[in-house]
Amino acid sequence: MRNMIQIAKDQIARLATEAYRAAAADGTLPDAALPAVPVEIPKDVANGDYTTTFALAAARALRRPPRAIAQALLDHMDLTGTCFASAEIAGAGFLNFRLNESWYGGVLEAVEQEGAAYGTSDTLAGQKIMVEFVSANPTGPMHMGNARGGVLGDTLAAVLEACGAEVSREFYVNDAGHQIDKFAHSIEARYLQLIQGEDAVPFPEDGYQGGDIRDLARAYYEENGDKLLHVSAEERQAELAQYGLSVNLPKMKSDLARYKIHYDTWFYESTLHESGYVAQTVALLEQEGWTYEKDGALWLKTADILRRNLLASGRKAEDVEKLDLKDDVLRRANGFYTYFAADIAYHRNKFAVRGFDRCINIWGADHHGHVARLKGALDALGLDGSGRLDIVLMQLVKLLRDGEVVRMSKRTGKAISLSDLLDEVPVDAARWFFNAKPDTQMDFDLGLAVREDAENPIYYVEYAHARICSLLRTLAEEGVSVPAQAEVDMTLLAGETERALIKELAQFCEEIKLSARDYDPSHINRYLQELAGCFHRFYNACRIKGEEPCLQAARLKLADDTRIVLRNGLKLIGVDAPEKM
Repeated sequence: MRNMIQIAKDQIARLATEAYRAAAADGTLPDAALPAVPVEIPKDVANGDYTTTFALAAARALRRPPRAIAQALLDHMDLTGTCFASAEIAGAGFLNFRLNESWYGGVLEAVEQEGAAYGTSDTLAGQKIMVEFVSANPTGPMHMGNARGGVLGDTLAAVLEACGAEVSREFYVNDAGHQIDKFAHSIEARYLQLIQGEDAVPFPEDGYQGGDIRDLARAYYEENGDKLLHVSAEERQAELAQYGLSVNLPKMKSDLARYKIHYDTWFYESTLHESGYVAQTVALLEQEGWTYEKDGALWLKTADILRRNLLASGRKAEDVEKLDLKDDVLRRANGFYTYFAADIAYHRNKFAVRGFDRCINIWGADHHGHVARLKGALDALGLDGSGRLDIVLMQLVKLLRDGEVVRMSKRTGKAISLSDLLDEVPVDAARWFFNAKPDTQMDFDLGLAVREDAENPIYYVEYAHARICSLLRTLAEEGVSVPAQAEVDMTLLAGETERALIKELAQFCEEIKLSARDYDPSHINRYLQELAGCFHRFYNACRIKGEEPCLQAARLKLADDTRIVLRNGLKLIGVDAPEKM
């Protein structure tokens, strides 16, 4: 796909390199090994649309003043057939380039020809990437943190796909281990209390206290009566746990589907235990000499692994020794494997069995201490966890209403869940606001999310799309259609707001690449707001309907291409592009 910004940068790099070779060939400049040509888009484009500091970077190697080098380059440079109208020297030796009509026309042509695919690339082609996100415990409703992780993971997967990667979205279901045991005991206590009375049955001190546990126990009792009263505790807990999961998991899936999130794989932790894969993984760590026994338990030499990795990364030995590095239990004295052991096995499965080149996990910031330990364990297994496993840590969400922090649902009186949120705020608004920069704490303003004015960013962006659609409908009724790019006279789109809007259309390709590179899909939100602003400024400054036919056609083409890019960007973050508002 065509990225006109990259094309311009590549042309400048080629022009500067070829000009230097020509200058060296005729003796104007000495022959030397020089750095790559840096190309940037200056913040102030008054002196040019693109600039290179190549002459300044080459000054030491060539032993010439930067301006003299820049002049020699300019004297040996031919802009014929490029997307530049001119080049000139500025300041200490900058070379500034101005774009010509062919570049601006190329942007509109790329949007027209590529349509829904505009902005995509093949920069990650051939890479098989998994994005694992949400992975909430199935022991209760999904909460606000899951709402944020859901859209961050889903949108990150979308931008990676847009860069050509083969992406799989995965939900890891923690249906085994301590939390499920606690889940079972909690439902069991509420179930027996329904039969024998609350005073007759103590509730576990560490049990789940939520009303959802009472609801599960009551629902089971209403369907099955006291059939589990006289069976063994083990059998009763196993059946109640499975019943609870059979209710909670479909609810989680339906809530996520309502949130426009669909997974390729729901991976169950229990399968790792049942297949013996956890035991096998721990055995491999034993074989590699990374474990030891203490107090009847099997421990991973986590401290040694992390120490090795830190020293290999260049950390000073004395600094490493000051760290409070600790080992981890893999198998308890009672023979049960820890959650950490299962997590190592799960990630080994991702790389060794399913062959992912890279795996990305979206985790809450409270898991930061787990990151290096898990990567280190994978390193110990020879799977290069440090290089192939990436963790995106997201900060907390603060929910606000009228400036006040909200912790409880007005409808249920309980902690805010994803379902509660979507009852109050449109899905698209929730997805927009939660797709914020992951490493910053965010304030989610419930009032702002439903406002229908320019203060609400999603309304502002969607309104720009709807405004263009309205214009297209009105002109279509008058028999005016959007022209093909080949029919547009680009010299008519020479105004400041017109050129600024075309440049912003070109920037979309870059923002997708940045989102994938930084694992930060909020680049798309910021871009769409800027694009909408550019369009509104253009629309207010440049009349379309009623203009002279050639100018009307050119501006209509620009508006329609803006509609396409707005739609493409909104689709990336899972938001609709309304045609009427």
